[in-house]
Amino acid sequence: MSNKDVNAPIGVFDSGVGGLTVAREIMRQLPNERIIYFGDTARVPYGSKSKETVTRYSKQIVRFLLEHDIKALVVACNTASAYALDEIEKELTIPAVGVVKPGAKAATEATKNGKIGVIATEGTIASHLYDTYITNLGGDVKIYSKPCPLFVPLVEEGLLEDPVTEEIARRYLAELIDIDIDTLILGCTHYPLIRKTIGKVMGEGVTLVNPAYETAKELERVLKSNNLLNETKPALGEQQYSFFVSDAADKFKTFANTIIKYGILSAKTINIEEY
Repeated sequence: MSNKDVNAPIGVFDSGVGGLTVAREIMRQLPNERIIYFGDTARVPYGSKSKETVTRYSKQIVRFLLEHDIKALVVACNTASAYALDEIEKELTIPAVGVVKPGAKAATEATKNGKIGVIATEGTIASHLYDTYITNLGGDVKIYSKPCPLFVPLVEEGLLEDPVTEEIARRYLAELIDIDIDTLILGCTHYPLIRKTIGKVMGEGVTLVNPAYETAKELERVLKSNNLLNETKPALGEQQYSFFVSDAADKFKTFANTIIKYGILSAKTINIEEY
């Protein structure tokens, strides 16, 4: 690979702000990499939409990101990973990483009693993709899935440690507590933002798996294997991170600055329907 390829940015996309948890982990673990982030804030949430719609949206976003000469793609959305990643990969000549496989692998390695819970959007749960990946990894494991659709709007509204969020969490998670799971996959990139609340409800005996962290680890492995890992620190003054949204750029920027401590100077709105 040429130096230009190595220095090219990584494209990251999500239905909204949740994918910032993935971008944040990439920034932490791969500090030399450049990132182009797109949040589809005009069309969030993806979890309640059909596979066809999510796939169409995802392909539009990928076309936009490819215009920025990205060297790798991260689908930082569980629903898009579940519904669209296979279709996207057929049209790509660059490596792509989703958030489902890394999370499934980490949960399988973490469980001791073989009872793994998955909380996610309705779309991700309906795809049964976590079930498939975990089952394929082998072992005597049972998977218990629970859609938690209200978590996304609560996070988008910034109600991260609000009593309302805790009350909703207690209602959603009660049956998983009764089943005595020992590992819980936070199967939506928004959910790590309320990890403290979820952990409080589940108790200390349950390991919470954050696919965002695992995805950054997987991205590092993929970049290394393709000779695309950037070993050089960005030049002083270089714009390392760029953010784009499909709507409400100011609201996105305000929220993003509470999640990512690197100072998001701007978020540009684009008409994604043009792609």
